[in-house]
Amino acid sequence: MKVLIVKLSALGDVVQSLPVAMAIHRQNREVQVDWLVEQPSAGLLPGHPALTRVLVSPRHAITEGDGEPIQEVKDFIHVLREVKYDAVVDLQGLMKSAILVALSRGRRKIGFRGGKEFLAAWAYNQRLEPYDPDRPAWQRYLDLLGPLGFEQPARVEFGLEPSQGERKRVRSLLGGEGEQPLVVLHPMAKWDSKLWPLRYWVDLAQRLAQSGARLALTGSADDQPLGRLIARRAGLGPALLDLTGRTGLKELAALLSLARLVVCTDTGVMHLAAAVGARVVALFGPTAPWRTGPFGSGHLVLRANLECSPCFDRDCPEPICMQRLEPAQVAAAASSLLEQA
Repeated sequence: MKVLIVKLSALGDVVQSLPVAMAIHRQNREVQVDWLVEQPSAGLLPGHPALTRVLVSPRHAITEGDGEPIQEVKDFIHVLREVKYDAVVDLQGLMKSAILVALSRGRRKIGFRGGKEFLAAWAYNQRLEPYDPDRPAWQRYLDLLGPLGFEQPARVEFGLEPSQGERKRVRSLLGGEGEQPLVVLHPMAKWDSKLWPLRYWVDLAQRLAQSGARLALTGSADDQPLGRLIARRAGLGPALLDLTGRTGLKELAALLSLARLVVCTDTGVMHLAAAVGARVVALFGPTAPWRTGPFGSGHLVLRANLECSPCFDRDCPEPICMQRLEPAQVAAAASSLLEQA
């Protein structure tokens, strides 16, 4: 049996979809499971124990590069159609994924009706009933196992255990193990409405450093100006290590696995941290933790419980749902989890 999973983006969605591949792999290791993803999340998947091939959509390469887009598309379609799949599963449910499903060679093309872009269902020849959006995303994705002929797993696995080499590289970035507990701060988010005020991150870093924690800031290369600004304003010197732009996704996963605690907003890094076993203090405002909260137990989700939250708006002129979460409250939550560890 050959299965293609289409989950292009974003990082958190890709992470929450990985239990589908792992469940198939655990139940029948003869099944070939391939994954179609976009470039920003692609670095997480090579070498994954459940995957045979990782196919990368050329969309970002075309929009951001200076190559020959027509040839890149032709080459990609050739690779996509090399394998005739028994099932192609669309976990994205958008037009951009539906087009790729349509281009693939699959006997069964499976996806939900009534998603965010309901027209995407045109690409499927097996349309499943609309899902309940208030169920956790990872549970919704696992619902696809039934139509594929697999059982729900007794234990949810992500298959993201960092290698010894990845942990070694991260320890080198950290300057060694250190006796103080490592706390990772991830101030970044794709939605402006999810962002916690910069001055709050500075305040939180100072409070956690005073309590004896060793701190690391994470983010992409695009986030480096913000990381440098937070580190400079916090004035903590080597107690706050700015790692923005210095880790790929594999190294980031290794870093999170070494952390005693991760403080972040509702981002892909939150899901990655939970998937590798880190405890999380998650700051929620415009989104719903019952839908996209961190997987597992031992985490703390903080939100202001305002009538307007969750609104699911990407932009807000006055995001009071995030502003009402005071640094002292977040520091207290972080300290309580550190004491339990």
